[in-house]
Amino acid sequence: MIPIVFLIMLGLIPISFSPIGRALARRIGGDGEGGREAADIEALQGEVEQLQQQLNEVQNRLDFAERLLAQARERGLLSDGKER
Repeated sequence: MIPIVFLIMLGLIPISFSPIGRALARRIGGDGEGGREAADIEALQGEVEQLQQQLNEVQNRLDFAERLLAQARERGLLSDGKER
């Protein structure tokens, strides 16, 4: 039994230094895809927050422009577009 275990261990040594073995070691150690996915999620959350801020700014600018146009129309500075 001992020689069989010894041969199996000798066979696993080259596999452990291969790309597959290193990937398995990272996965078992916790440095696999889980860490990368968490970093990706954090990056995406930051981008979403930035896009929300930009969208809010654009909405505020649109509201301001609409108010200016409405005031200009009330004062008679702009036509309502029905005169054609």
